[in-house]
Amino acid sequence: MSELCPLIRRFLAAAPIITDGAWGTELQARGLGPGQCPDAWNLEHPDRVEAVARAYVEAGSQVILTNTFRANRLALARHGLAEKTVEINRAGAEISRRAAGTACVFASIGPSGRMLMTGETTEEELAEVFAEQARALAEGGADGIVVETMSDLTEARIAVRAARATGLPVVASMVFDSGRNRDRTMMGVTAEQAARGLSEAGADVVGANCGQGVAGYVEICRRLRAATDRPVWIKANAGMPELVGGVPVYRTTPEEYAAWVPALVEAGASFIGGCCGTNPEFIRAIRRMLAK
Repeated sequence: MSELCPLIRRFLAAAPIITDGAWGTELQARGLGPGQCPDAWNLEHPDRVEAVARAYVEAGSQVILTNTFRANRLALARHGLAEKTVEINRAGAEISRRAAGTACVFASIGPSGRMLMTGETTEEELAEVFAEQARALAEGGADGIVVETMSDLTEARIAVRAARATGLPVVASMVFDSGRNRDRTMMGVTAEQAARGLSEAGADVVGANCGQGVAGYVEICRRLRAATDRPVWIKANAGMPELVGGVPVYRTTPEEYAAWVPALVEAGASFIGGCCGTNPEFIRAIRRMLAK
């Protein structure tokens, strides 16, 4: 297993580190419509994307992500944007870089949207797709890369290896939302399997995000921490959404979310933020809780 890079070692000396919250809902609040490609806003509305990043920095995020979650060539092709893959990713990293100030920018790489097990893609194609995205993010000025919201361990490992080839630190995070105890990914991967597999692939940090509320991720965090010597990254949802008029509504308040932060720290989390349904107010609440 590789040694931790200097940036991650520096973070650990000051852990826990506060990351950011959701991006999609924040872009929607700024006008992103249903069915629109969020990543295309890096070119079409960079000022609005930058406003999201800046809001998290002002709220206290020490690490912010980028608006590039679905900016791989396969996902962008659905919007007719495959040929703008490099441009969209470079712009996404540059936008967050401008807003970051003293915060670090860890660029987001999400799933391809294609399934290996059904033959919709191949490991070779995924390796090329993720390598293209990772290179563009590095060229845009990212300090690190976050491979996030993964359910297929093989796909996640391929993305981690592609990200590592840039020489940047790599976080690898999977979504645990399935099984009787909601402690497996959609593909049946356990926390222990994820921790070991992602660490072996070269991730500097392993973690969990999305899929469920913060209460459910305390034990997931504990299990991840017990299965690897890598630091742990946790970004849970603001509870499970309820559909109100066809729109998902998250009921967990910033204070209710932040109340679980001490338990996450005790369970071994080194990086704490939020995913779907969270916003800058959640980051402020986390900061206040950690200040205690």
